Amino acid sequence: MSVNEADGTGLTDRPDLSHYPTTAGRASAPGPDDLTVSFFGTSSMLIRAGSTALMVDGFFSRPSWAQLGDPIAPDPAVIDACLERAGVHALDAVVCVHSHYDHALDAPLISAKYRAPLIGSGSTANIGRGYGLPEDLLRTVRDGESLAFDDFEVTLIESVHCPGDLAPGRVEQPVVPPAPFSAWQTGECWSLLVRHASGTTLVQASANFVPGKLSAHSADAVYLGVGMLGQQPSEFREAYWNEVVGATGARAVFPVHWDDFATPLLGGPLPAMPTMLDDVVPAMDFVFKKGEADGVTVLLPEPWTPFAPFA
Repeated sequence: MSVNEADGTGLTDRPDLSHYPTTAGRASAPGPDDLTVSFFGTSSMLIRAGSTALMVDGFFSRPSWAQLGDPIAPDPAVIDACLERAGVHALDAVVCVHSHYDHALDAPLISAKYRAPLIGSGSTANIGRGYGLPEDLLRTVRDGESLAFDDFEVTLIESVHCPGDLAPGRVEQPVVPPAPFSAWQTGECWSLLVRHASGTTLVQASANFVPGKLSAHSADAVYLGVGMLGQQPSEFREAYWNEVVGATGARAVFPVHWDDFATPLLGGPLPAMPTMLDDVVPAMDFVFKKGEADGVTVLLPEPWTPFAPFA
């Protein structure tokens, strides 16, 4: 079923994820120089330590399923309200893990608001151009390229989107919103490594992998995309865990991209993706069981609350 066929029937049938352990109350209050991650649904998150802050994606507008039948655009009022709630007053960079609307719709506006470079593929840069972002704020990266931002070293490693990509391809021309959601095409997908003195965080937003690609890298914590993972065969799930969590030696995993990203972020607890669009429970069960078997801590990230993933 395509997104445009989601007419409301069955979209309220969502699994209950309340029995899975979360980050809530799992660590003491972080110190002022500790690395923390604040989760905002999908794979949007704020990674901050001291005075250094990186926004991953920053998708706050979250148009409804009904709205996706028409051209969509960012909602500046919602973006500002979310950034205020998150306590964001400055950013060093905005990094898009790929260029779908649920990752890149709001990123150029956030980049412009803080004069922070928009980092990603050529597709992400073309999205920025369509929004009128100046060239000095557009940074296109190569596979394996590392960038330094004060206390952080950020490395982008080319990856692949999960099976079932609804908007494949590259953005070859500037995207001027409002536009159909499919105008935000994938571009390159990235595995995002953020190194800090206290530890290394890997953001693997899409539930897929390039065999052996991460074997030369290590990470202490992984924010692991599980969207569409529940619809894949067991062999794929095993390979995904081994190629991302096992290969990097991570000891903590935080599942992301499990929520219904067509619901308002400020509207209360994040609901899971409707069952008619994704099968979240098999993915969650798999990840939590693998964590238990391998001695890896697995916790659902609590939205909004800064959490120290290495604690």
